[in-house]
Amino acid sequence: MRHVLILCAALAAGPVWAEEATPTEEPDTGTSLMEEGARLFFKGLQEEMAPALEGMRGLAEQVGPKMQEFMLEMGPAMAEIVNKVEDWSSYHAPEVLPNGDIILRKKTPEEMVDPEVETGEGAIDL
Repeated sequence: MRHVLILCAALAAGPVWAEEATPTEEPDTGTSLMEEGARLFFKGLQEEMAPALEGMRGLAEQVGPKMQEFMLEMGPAMAEIVNKVEDWSSYHAPEVLPNGDIILRKKTPEEMVDPEVETGEGAIDL
């Protein structure tokens, strides 16, 4: 969240910095002011994000082997389920029962009707 606030503040301050420059100033022959500002912005963003990315690396190292083991065991069964289901939108979200079972409930024909589509006198045919 802190990183998002920093990003928003930097983006909001951009127009203020742009107003400070006078049109008679000539840019350096090397990099323009915009390029230099973008470089500094991304450098600062990288420095701010480094701890979060390091934490993500630790999480990936911890969870990675377990996830790989899960995919090796459950992958074929998941592929079989995916091949059997033709339209995932015809099912409700999975439910986890108190005993740990996971169920997929198929929607009834009434639930399959898109509520945004109007039928009857007020309907518009395209």
